[in-house]
Amino acid sequence: MDMTENLRPSGAHSTDQDPTSYPYASPSAYDGTAYNSAAGGYPPPPAYAPTTGRRKAKRPVALLAAVAIAAGVIGGGTATLVGQLNGQDSAATGSGGAVSGTTVSQSSKGTVAGVAEAVSPAIVEIGAASSAGKSTGSGVVITEDGEIVTNNHVISGAQQIQVTLSTGKTYTADVMGTDPDKDLALIKLRDASGLKTATLGDSSKVKVGEEVVAIGSPEGLTGTVTSGIVSALDRDVTVAKDDSSSSGQGQGQGRQGGGQEWPFEFGGQQFNGDTGEETTTYKALQTDASLNPGNSGGALINMNGEIIGINSAMYSPSSSSAGSGSSAGSVGLGFAIPVNTLKADLDTLRAGNGS
Repeated sequence: MDMTENLRPSGAHSTDQDPTSYPYASPSAYDGTAYNSAAGGYPPPPAYAPTTGRRKAKRPVALLAAVAIAAGVIGGGTATLVGQLNGQDSAATGSGGAVSGTTVSQSSKGTVAGVAEAVSPAIVEIGAASSAGKSTGSGVVITEDGEIVTNNHVISGAQQIQVTLSTGKTYTADVMGTDPDKDLALIKLRDASGLKTATLGDSSKVKVGEEVVAIGSPEGLTGTVTSGIVSALDRDVTVAKDDSSSSGQGQGQGRQGGGQEWPFEFGGQQFNGDTGEETTTYKALQTDASLNPGNSGGALINMNGEIIGINSAMYSPSSSSAGSGSSAGSVGLGFAIPVNTLKADLDTLRAGNGS
């Protein structure tokens, strides 16, 4: 539009006049009398030179164009950032295309709830009855036909073993093999098939500070889920090889008789009672995920849902002193046998040739 055209200021026109009848002279001859004497007249246009008007007309257009270009740059940068956050390049986010992403409903990896949902069906409660009483521990299903890994101290000396699945269904189990030196045992359910199994991970890749989930049956509460981090690696933990060497202490960190728990040694001190004379020491993962009596034999799991350890010992402060008959529960000092130790021992356990 040519800016030399006559423009009416906002609100300056009259409804009872012909707007084309201007009573004033040309801009060069204007002296103000025509405007002052004409009722409803229009003020004179400014004396812009045609060339100057065109130049000023282009400035708003140029400004708008610059804004549009800047907006395009910002918009493109935002799209690139979103694409990078979603692991995509610019080719995947073309003009008019939507940025795709993974939602929690599609994958629950990396969440405690997702890990619990995926792995809980493979964690069982183990009830071991012996002449000394009954104890409760946990186990991990590793084959569809019912092979279950647990701690040796959970089933040591047991005359009968009952296993309860997460569904509530119960089975009788037999011992396939034990390795007291590694505090590991393998049991097998009778007439089982189609069971949900756990995935064994790689404990050599575990790092301090990684988030973990523990699942077990503390105090007989089947399928209890807790979470925390890996606090330390390669802790030397000493436990009794079997229940007879621990002066009748409860197996499996479960309740038995006087309510005492599975004893262990660490750093030259004994905790949760006397370990006895016959003991074994192994390298353990330390975790602050809450472990309580009954968690022994259960799973320590990474956030990909892989088993990285078999929970085996916990520190309970009230039972560390002699004569104490009660437990204060977890204080964030728990230990697990690395899963690579288990994987290296599986063939021995299946053959029934424990150490």
